[in-house]
Amino acid sequence: MAESKKPGTASGAPDTDVTVIGAGPAGLALTLDLARRGVRVRVVERDGKRFQGSRAKGVQPRTLEVLDDLGLADAARAAGGAYPPMGLHVGPFTKAWQMHATAPDSIGTPYPDILLLPQYATTTLLHDAVERLGVRVDFGARAVEITQDERACAVRLEDGRVLRSRYVVGADGGSSTVRKAAGIAFEGTTDETDRMILVDGAVDGLSRDHWHIWPRPRGRGIAACPLPGEDGRFQIMIKIRPDDPVDLTATALAALLRRRAGGSLTLRDITWSSVFRPNIRLAERYRNGRLLLCGDAAHVHTPAGAQGLNTGVQDSHNLGWKLQQVLAGADDMLLDSYERERRPVAAQVLGRSTELYEGLRRTRPGGLTRGPGEHQLGISYFGGPLAPPDGPRTATLRCGDRAPDAALPETTAATGSASRLFDLYRGPHFTALAFGAGAATALARLPWPPGGAPLHRHTVLTRTAPRTPAEAALLTAYGITSDTLVLIRPDGYIGDISPTAEAPGAAEAPHEKEARPASPAIARLTAG
Repeated sequence: MAESKKPGTASGAPDTDVTVIGAGPAGLALTLDLARRGVRVRVVERDGKRFQGSRAKGVQPRTLEVLDDLGLADAARAAGGAYPPMGLHVGPFTKAWQMHATAPDSIGTPYPDILLLPQYATTTLLHDAVERLGVRVDFGARAVEITQDERACAVRLEDGRVLRSRYVVGADGGSSTVRKAAGIAFEGTTDETDRMILVDGAVDGLSRDHWHIWPRPRGRGIAACPLPGEDGRFQIMIKIRPDDPVDLTATALAALLRRRAGGSLTLRDITWSSVFRPNIRLAERYRNGRLLLCGDAAHVHTPAGAQGLNTGVQDSHNLGWKLQQVLAGADDMLLDSYERERRPVAAQVLGRSTELYEGLRRTRPGGLTRGPGEHQLGISYFGGPLAPPDGPRTATLRCGDRAPDAALPETTAATGSASRLFDLYRGPHFTALAFGAGAATALARLPWPPGGAPLHRHTVLTRTAPRTPAEAALLTAYGITSDTLVLIRPDGYIGDISPTAEAPGAAEAPHEKEARPASPAIARLTAG
């Protein structure tokens, strides 16, 4: 485990397992995941109340899959809605087009479209779910000093309290106190000359059937996106030049909207406003000893492409089960795999969102379209520390790839009332799937350690030669051509692929299975 250059001391026994600093979407998603795993967790937030702005309003298909695993996808879709078509206003003419593409059927997801969901709604869903599990967000609690030693961490708050835990995770934004305490560089740029006012409010005289754009000379364009909900709110984006004054009073903002978009529009009932400057930064590391980073504390993006919040929530989904496993006795190196899997994703996303932001500046339809690349469904950890490139694979999947959804063609005692694979994956467990009768026998003998995340076992098909179109679709989705066991990690990625002949315990009698060590893949992932 890497140690801080100045670790300080965290004297005293820890009174909880994990302290999460920051109650935005990434911090709340991690808190929720840990709490449902039975990990002792607390979360502190420097602001006095929940975030009220719409800021990051696009939830990508992969993040909807994460919310599905957390039991929140249906609530998210009920609170959100579809993106309206873009409407570019030039004089008396309006050019309309759809900005976002739908994921292809072959990708295997029940959520093929991006969801329009304001950040305040995403935060509310996660916050309420955290509280249902008995965890209260400590609002108005500002961390001012964080130290660590070989056994624990100590967080000193501004009010004098000292919180001790085995790990601290910084989800506290671009100015992260945790990142600074860990001595981790935050490399990148901030463009102080590129500014945008963001406003949430109702607009009289403006239709809600388009995401309106009014291009204006000298970089003073304006846009208004209708937000879901009965209060008629829009998110309004107003570009301003470096020498433009900034006045966020309601009167000034209403006048600015009329000047830029039309004298017949009336802005009222403003609920939030802010000035945005594009930051493009990536933490040099995601971990120093017992201090870890996720979300905006680890990477900050331009708003283009709806990538930042999504990447942060997926950071948390990757980290939560690994913290549980290490706390239960798994090798501490499992936590190092968090950075090695997630930092390359953030680097790639930063590059893509920066490219898309340049397209926004040009205000052309070609620069204002989004394809499947932004859905984040193609992220893979293949070739990383938990998915060696020389590992077994099927015709379509490798270790480290995302596990696709597919309909279950059979209802058996092993699958219960589940109708889709995602029904089996939902929850804080590993999932082992058996394809074929031989694999079903091996599944029953598969050794699993008693500590950490449990294993759920399911025989999804007792044959690998399809007899129905539904069976063929399932086998094709997973590339199955012979009896195979597939292990799914708690975050929905492939952990191991074992042809039956190589399956752990497949050739052993039941009374011998405990004597055989777990496969290398299982040993890497578990507390065995």
